[in-house]
Amino acid sequence: MIPHKTIEDLIKKHSLLEKDLSSATIDKKLFAEKSKEYSDLNDIIQNAKKYISYEKDKLEIQKILDDKKSDLELIKMAEMELNDLKVENENNEKKLRLFLLPKDEADKKNAIIEIRAGTGGLEASLFASDLFKMYEKISHKKKWSVELISISKSEAGGLKEVIALIKGNNIYSTLKYESGVHRVQRVPDTETQGRVHTSAATVAVLPEAEEVDLKINESDLRIDVFRAGGPGGQSVNTTDSAVRITHLPTGISVSQQDEKSQHKNKSKGMKILRARLYELERSRIEKERSQDRKSKIGTGDRSERIRTYNFPQGRVTDHRINLTLHKLQEFLDGEVFDEMIEALILISQEERLKDFN
Repeated sequence: MIPHKTIEDLIKKHSLLEKDLSSATIDKKLFAEKSKEYSDLNDIIQNAKKYISYEKDKLEIQKILDDKKSDLELIKMAEMELNDLKVENENNEKKLRLFLLPKDEADKKNAIIEIRAGTGGLEASLFASDLFKMYEKISHKKKWSVELISISKSEAGGLKEVIALIKGNNIYSTLKYESGVHRVQRVPDTETQGRVHTSAATVAVLPEAEEVDLKINESDLRIDVFRAGGPGGQSVNTTDSAVRITHLPTGISVSQQDEKSQHKNKSKGMKILRARLYELERSRIEKERSQDRKSKIGTGDRSERIRTYNFPQGRVTDHRINLTLHKLQEFLDGEVFDEMIEALILISQEERLKDFN
């Protein structure tokens, strides 16, 4: 049971925000902040009010049941009403518990997605390319924007590695479940015997970090510049425009050479480095907070095999929640992606509620 004072404080806060927002003197920045807070509270305010009135409403129905003058039909109606009220109260409590769970501030951020070909040679790079195309289609459907940061191509149109920034509303809260090893089972175009090969690609999803999220001291960085090289060692630039940034305390290193400008390469490199350092710090804090958590959903463990795409059987399976969708092509086209993500979010929430109780 949630303490009534906690719920009453939510209702009181909602009323105060309503009053503040109706003020003619409130400035634009504060108005935007309070509007978001008010909107979030607005989603559960009716649940909160009904949760508070539950005991009183239950008592009123119980009076009818205890009244010896009540006829059988009235008693039957009261019993049904009492049962409905209990079910409604359980649902209200669950919604309120979810709302009261500690928020992950990164959920509302943009996301940097890194896809790397893993085991499987050329076929793995082709699969990495398929995954990137899938995320592009999902982004297009959701009206998110995709900004390419760096790309390294292989033969036959595959990708050794691709890093992109995806912008929109609450991107990280959706894509964080994609971190891990994605495995593909299919017959490669080069396979003459019709044998099914297994390949893999690794996906890492990081929340975009702003300068205010993480302070990086210039003295902690070593910046090397060098001449950008193309496929087969050929030079793609005659100036030292490529940049390698190393964060000395952690040893994390980022190389960037896609742009002709050294300044632009450094800027893109810093964006990736900041995101990786921010995620490293978030992981450290999360580990301290939840030593006993057994959940693997949404933890961002890149070594974990999370999903298999089986082409011969036309299915995609998420191993964390044992969910299989026999809609592989629709999934790759971004049509049923939400079906998988919603299932992951639901189970993740249920696990968090168990930890919270």
